[in-house]
Amino acid sequence: MRTVIEGCAIATVDAAGAEHRDGHLVVDGDRIAAVGEGRAPEQAEATRRIDARGCLATPGLVNCHHHLYQWATRGRAQQATLFEWLAELYPVWAQIDDEIEWAAARAGLAALARSGCSTSTDHHYVFPAGAGDLLEAEVAAAGSIGVRFHPCRGSMDLGRSAGGLPPDEVCEDRDEILASSEVAIDRFHDPAPGAMVRVALAPCSPFSVTSELMVEAAELARRRGVRLHTHLAETLDEEAFCRERFGVRPVDYLDERGWLGDDVWLAHCVHLDGVEVRRFGTTGTGVAHCPSSNARLGAGIAPVAALCGAGAPVGLGVDGAASNEAGVLNVELREALLFARLAGGPAALTARRALELGTINGARCLGRDDELGSLEPGKLADVALWRIDGLGHAGIDDPVAALVLGPPRPVELLLVGGRAVVEGAQLRTADEAEVAREIARASGRLAEKVEARL
Repeated sequence: MRTVIEGCAIATVDAAGAEHRDGHLVVDGDRIAAVGEGRAPEQAEATRRIDARGCLATPGLVNCHHHLYQWATRGRAQQATLFEWLAELYPVWAQIDDEIEWAAARAGLAALARSGCSTSTDHHYVFPAGAGDLLEAEVAAAGSIGVRFHPCRGSMDLGRSAGGLPPDEVCEDRDEILASSEVAIDRFHDPAPGAMVRVALAPCSPFSVTSELMVEAAELARRRGVRLHTHLAETLDEEAFCRERFGVRPVDYLDERGWLGDDVWLAHCVHLDGVEVRRFGTTGTGVAHCPSSNARLGAGIAPVAALCGAGAPVGLGVDGAASNEAGVLNVELREALLFARLAGGPAALTARRALELGTINGARCLGRDDELGSLEPGKLADVALWRIDGLGHAGIDDPVAALVLGPPRPVELLLVGGRAVVEGAQLRTADEAEVAREIARASGRLAEKVEARL
């Protein structure tokens, strides 16, 4: 199928920063065939032609950090710090099962798609006994919505009885974790070009995982050719934990265990000093910046401008819906810009750099920048088309500023591999009302399970 999109502004987010005021995109199958100014070439015969006047075309957004199961536990622990929030929610998450996971993942991914997100990760680290196949449930959910998906097989093996934060009931045995991680790679990871699913390994955090698991997970990931992900330096409580237990700051703890490198991306990284920022740049270690979640938990503001200046890949993440109830990625473009300026002044982050965080930089974090994150011939046709001629955006002459600084609204059209997932600002791959009913039922059933355990 060949689709021609014409008449729109285009921000390609390529290396040269090319933009077109009145341009065209030609999509041939699952790849971009042409991008340029004016109308498409006459020889570009189309199965479908889209009049995109009044719109801005960008690459589909890339979400670098999430916990989809948390969509079933939104609105809890509203005034808590991270450690307080976790302490309240761990017992709730111990009751999730594969049906709840399916409903939560469908809801979370549907919301992401409507916010212009074509590729999402998920960091799933809670595997209660008898819960069913949770990873399979979320992979199936992603397939049903139609987004590109990078599930991270997370884990926790440092329970409260051994000095960790989580209760023992939500932790697993290290050997079981490593075996299950290898199975996840065998079942779901697709290394081929254009893959819809790729797997990463993701022990949860310094306060919930043993040093031995961190080392062995990194060895396994590199032997199997998959990427590594974890939380790091999110709060000062975490820093105090690392100093007390390991005698070092969180970044040193990871570095000593082989966890800095261009095959690693880390969530949050709020509390870094200047030396650590430069180390991220030198090693090519990626960062998933989650501004709304960090604000919701009062964690602080990550040094995004400094990290970008040092050359580290910095992408955006919505984080789990229990610490960011909105769960939509287009809002994070604006939040990233505003928080960077709160910390560093009005020149700290431009609208175009914010768009880079949400597209090409996110693709770099996931190791997919060769085929995602920019609108260029030969790349995958993951395209977001945003309407910017309505009341909230009309009159803003700069279309990128209109997207980033203007009021958020659902994406008008989202193509993933050339397939329409959102069209007319409506999800086309699933019934939104049914997705909402499913998550309402699942959230209610989870609450009943928790109440029965009290």
